[in-house]
Amino acid sequence: MKQRILIIDDSMPIRYLLEAMFRKEYNVVSAQDGLAAMAWLSKGNMADVIITDLAMPNVNGWELLDYLADSHLYKDIPVVVLSGSMNDRTESITELYSNVHEVMRKPFDPVELMEKVEGIISKRLVPVMP
Repeated sequence: MKQRILIIDDSMPIRYLLEAMFRKEYNVVSAQDGLAAMAWLSKGNMADVIITDLAMPNVNGWELLDYLADSHLYKDIPVVVLSGSMNDRTESITELYSNVHEVMRKPFDPVELMEKVEGIISKRLVPVMP
C-alpha cells in the first residue's frame, strides 16, 4: 500500500508540480489551503507526510501547524514546509513545532524535496523492535 502525502498550497501550479512529482510512488492528495486540508483530515483521512505552504488564504500554514500540534490524532504527522519568504520566525519553525521536519525555500529543488520526503517516510516505516 502506497504512503499518502497531503500537499497544501494555494498555488495551483505548485500543487500540480508536487502531485506530478510524487504520484508515481505515493498516494497524493492536495488542498488549496489549510481550511480544505483540515476538512479533509476531519473526514477520517490520514496522511503519512504533509507538505505545506505558509502563506495561504483562509487558514494559513501557521494556523494549520497550530491545529496539527493541538490534535492528538495529527500531531505526529511529519510536515515539510515550503515557504516563499524566510525570516527569523520561519527559520525557527522546527523549534516551534516538533512535527516540522524540513523547511525549504521556494523556489525549491524538486530532487532535494523528493529525497527529504523519502527520508521521512523511510524512517516511519522502520519497524519498532520489542
